[in-house]
Amino acid sequence: MKIIRPMSPLRRRMLEDMQIRNYSPHTVDAYLRSVAQFAKHFGTSPDRLGAEHIRTYQPFLITDQKASWGTFIQAVCALRFFYETTLHRPWMVEYIPYPKKPKTLPVILSRDEVKALLLAPRHLKHRVILATLYATGVRVSELCQLQGTDSDSQRMVIQVRQGKGQRDRLVMLSPDLLPLLRRYWKLYQLQSWLFPGHRVTEPITRDGVAHICTQAGHAAKITKAVYPHLLRHSFATHLLEAGVDLRRIQLLLGHASLRSTSLYLHVAHPALHATESPLDALALPADLGKLP
Repeated sequence: MKIIRPMSPLRRRMLEDMQIRNYSPHTVDAYLRSVAQFAKHFGTSPDRLGAEHIRTYQPFLITDQKASWGTFIQAVCALRFFYETTLHRPWMVEYIPYPKKPKTLPVILSRDEVKALLLAPRHLKHRVILATLYATGVRVSELCQLQGTDSDSQRMVIQVRQGKGQRDRLVMLSPDLLPLLRRYWKLYQLQSWLFPGHRVTEPITRDGVAHICTQAGHAAKITKAVYPHLLRHSFATHLLEAGVDLRRIQLLLGHASLRSTSLYLHVAHPALHATESPLDALALPADLGKLP
């Protein structure tokens, strides 16, 4: 039997501060967890910790915990919120700097790899989840919250409700995805959630979707690490390679800034192939590789 411990007044205050500002449940959980880990590291309440504690904790995350950039920046954001908003100590923010984000390009699946991935699962539900991720480009958190009523077969769109930044948007409903969704819905006799979890009254979790992606990647013998966001990256890149303009892709992805979407210009093949290398303009002899 799981023992539910009472929430401390400080933790409740931070929770309420985030709820008032309409932070997503995922962000709320992540921030509370990050501050709790910070306090646990020093064995005392976080309101008793100051600049020197933060100074030693940040290198600890990097060198000892080998935290990823995402985990590290999450801890930074959580601590900045905690000190500035919950404790009303705005001067502490300067002691919690944002790290410089590494500029890396996303890994992309080829169309053949996507096809192999979609055919790999033996369960229809797993195939439909993978197909929906790729066909719509939705985030995994958005996929988990989809309901059957969000699909509009008359307009051929899917309504994404309260995605990142608490924004609604529409994505395309693929003519090939529609019959797959209908067959899946009828077979599983679903009621509300499009992809329920172990309990039909609750949606599938992000970890559950990630596990399905990993399993399918292994079954398809894909050497790249397969995770939900990889299908979103592949969706955007393949649209760009097909000639869809960047602004339209931005709207489909739900990016607040076109700068985020422009990342795919660096990995889309037409954008690379359309530019001639200066080496090609030299008209070098064909036997250049022949040594004297």
